[in-house]
Amino acid sequence: MSIYALQRKNMVESQVRPSDVVDRRILRAMLDIPREAFVPEDARPLAYIDREVRISPRAEPLARYLLAPSVHARLIQFLEPDEHTVVLDVGCGTGYGSAVLARLAQTVVGLEADPGLADQASRTLSALSVDNVVIITGSLTAGWPDEGPYDAILLNGSVPEVPAALLNQLKDGGRLAGILAGGGVSKATLWQRSGPHFASRALFDAAAAPLPGFERRAQFVF
Repeated sequence: MSIYALQRKNMVESQVRPSDVVDRRILRAMLDIPREAFVPEDARPLAYIDREVRISPRAEPLARYLLAPSVHARLIQFLEPDEHTVVLDVGCGTGYGSAVLARLAQTVVGLEADPGLADQASRTLSALSVDNVVIITGSLTAGWPDEGPYDAILLNGSVPEVPAALLNQLKDGGRLAGILAGGGVSKATLWQRSGPHFASRALFDAAAAPLPGFERRAQFVF
């Protein structure tokens, strides 16, 4: 067994499974998919720790990260994807989350604002023969309505609020999972659509780097 395969097993058994992740499909996907292939070479020794791992160049002012494995797995589990599910993976970065979702869903649309990360995602997924994911470059807050509406939407980072443009791309009954930042404590949160209405509930405490483009605009007070 290679060192990375051993680290993957330890990640699943010591981090993911003890975090109440009981969906065996998620566990199998995370056992199989080489997380190290989705991070820069200098970050590969950290690929399997239970915290965020940098995927963008160090020189960039707003660094991008893979979600911590246990947080990522729990968010996916709350989306309840199956073989008929079409998923929008917002802020897909280098494509690791899209690769995991591809094992569970019918189709995954990976949306990424950074062209360099999007190109890397496409190349890595192709090298791994993942053929039910399409990577799109575009605004994260605008989503990608061309392939919607979606059964599930995953946000790969924290946001102060979820734009209506994203929520409106859910099918009736569809779910959106992400990390809502604010008030001193960030919460993994699930939104579900019922007709024109959206209900949300906090799931668990979780921290994640912010997704670009979701920052609240400064408001002037007169």
